[in-house]
Order: sequence, then C-alpha cells, then structure tokens
Amino acid sequence: MQKKLTITIDEEVYNGLHKVIGPRKISRFVQEIVRPHVVLPNYESAYAEMAKDRDRENDALEWAEITFKDTDHETM
Repeated sequence: MQKKLTITIDEEVYNGLHKVIGPRKISRFVQEIVRPHVVLPNYESAYAEMAKDRDRENDALEWAEITFKDTDHETM
C-alpha cells in the first residue's frame, strides 16, 4: 500500500529534481534512495529461501570445503 507524504525542500533542490529526474518520477527516485536506510531486510527468511536452492547449497558446500583444505597447510 502506498502512502502520500508531504515534504519541504529547498527551491534549488526542487527545481533540480524536476529538471534531472522528471516531475512524474520523483517519488520513485526518493523511495529508492531512502529505502535501504529505513527498511531493514528480513535475513532469516532470505536465508531460508536461499537454502531451498539445492544447487546453490551444493556449490557453497564445495567452495567451503575447498577453502578449508587450502588453509590446512597454513601455520599460525
């Protein structure tokens, strides 16, 4: 669901938005910039979804095993 928001900005910024972004695209532009700062991802469900991909999980396991084998010979 979308909500309407009224904000106050400097006239120069307003004119720049209209000139560079376009009057019908400002809302989407602002949303795409703001979203990563205010909407936190749900990592738990994302990881659960990734775990369903068997090919990806097999590739990840193979990569992890190779990586651990590469570090076997290292000394601390």
